[in-house]
Amino acid sequence: MACGSRKATDPVSGEERNGVMMQFFEWYLPCDHSLWNRLSSGEADNLAAAGVTALWLPPATKGAFGDQGTGYAVYDLYDLGEFDQKGSIPTKYGTKDEYIRAVQACHAAGIKVYADVVLNHKIGADGSEDIDCVEYSNSNRTLPVSGEENIKAWTVFDFKGRAGKYSDFVWNSGCFDGVDWDERHRKNAIYLIKGHSWQQEVDESENGNYDYLMGADIDFDRPYVVEELTRWGEWYMKTTGVDGVRLDAVKHIKAEFYRNWLPKMRSIIGADAFAVGEYWHKDVRALENYLAEVEGEMSLFDVPLHFNFFAASQDGAGYDLRRIFDGSLTAENPVHSVTFVDNHDTQKGQALESCVGMWFKPHAYAMTLLREAGYPCVFYGDYYGIPHDNQPPMKAVLDILLSVRRDYAYGLQTDYPDNAHGIGWTRAQSGLAVVLSSKYDQAIRMNVGVQRAGKVYADVLGNRTEEIVIDKDGWGSFTAKDGYVSVWLPR
Repeated sequence: MACGSRKATDPVSGEERNGVMMQFFEWYLPCDHSLWNRLSSGEADNLAAAGVTALWLPPATKGAFGDQGTGYAVYDLYDLGEFDQKGSIPTKYGTKDEYIRAVQACHAAGIKVYADVVLNHKIGADGSEDIDCVEYSNSNRTLPVSGEENIKAWTVFDFKGRAGKYSDFVWNSGCFDGVDWDERHRKNAIYLIKGHSWQQEVDESENGNYDYLMGADIDFDRPYVVEELTRWGEWYMKTTGVDGVRLDAVKHIKAEFYRNWLPKMRSIIGADAFAVGEYWHKDVRALENYLAEVEGEMSLFDVPLHFNFFAASQDGAGYDLRRIFDGSLTAENPVHSVTFVDNHDTQKGQALESCVGMWFKPHAYAMTLLREAGYPCVFYGDYYGIPHDNQPPMKAVLDILLSVRRDYAYGLQTDYPDNAHGIGWTRAQSGLAVVLSSKYDQAIRMNVGVQRAGKVYADVLGNRTEEIVIDKDGWGSFTAKDGYVSVWLPR
């Protein structure tokens, strides 16, 4: 398996330690070109001190909306904030030089950087073409709903502002299999371009065939397209010095592409370079199928676990905490699981809105940061807050949990699923003990090892003020307040 390294090395002692990534952005960041400079001006050092070992940075490539867009509406992959295109030189986050300095600052702080790679589509074409197409049902992309017709589609990308620097490749209708806009008739629909077909090895549990997502959909069946995306990837990795990738919308891209593309990228950035894909599906079987198709070349975000967290936060006392990992990738395939609580897509107002309730976020982060399985990802919006959503920062709580993960979350895990409203676990190496409550004050008897007999434990989160003394056999009655989580460590 080649999903890549998720461990970190302490820069002082050289010892291996728990890894944790942070998604270093949220959807509504201001368009002020400041994000890259924040990292190189000291924030990378702050995050390293907090226990963050890797950062997933937002797309650095120029999008269709220039510095007003998030980067997911991809325009020019080679423009990292260097050329005057789409109304600006910088992206929303800054310039190319600032991005590279941010990567270097992270490395100096001992933090790895994962680039957000968006290859599924292009938006913001420079010109249109008259092309023959067939319209397909939006809900069933295997079902044509028209005969062949001629439309005017925005499919020409010649990047005159870049003037052929780095690549003179021109994208046109031969590079795409579908579009969703006919300029001639001002009509929004799903069109398959004549001479092309929807890709296989994509998600087929939704819409019959979920190759098409948005914009001008890149055709990965065309060898010259794959060659250009490979050249770009090699250029990007060499130019930026990133350590891994987060891959956007992988369920819409044929698995064969990443099965071949990722080893080529690893030949440049290292065999242990980390890769994680976004495969948005509630059913863990879909994730498992895709992992098999890419032959373990990447990890996947544990979307089913996120939805379990969301359900628990909504249902409260009606949710059985003992079942919270049921149907999750973390339970089924922990080696390839990246756990997360929320991200930019689950924020308020987004198409995948499913924000975990604030009361439950400390529970969810305790379960991702302090247990054995999964590679945890902390969300920028949870750490720093989201002013747009009136969401307060959780930095104080997360700093404690991050420090506990870094220093104490080691050794064999023993679970104590006491009741539907209260669960706990311990970690053998450090004697860490954690108790979660969704209802009622909880007291769960757990063993932390006979070697800790007589030790006095305290809740480092401060949700319980009492002290717990471990008996001669290593047992203690660890508590959590109604609706809270407590993290117990020896004083």
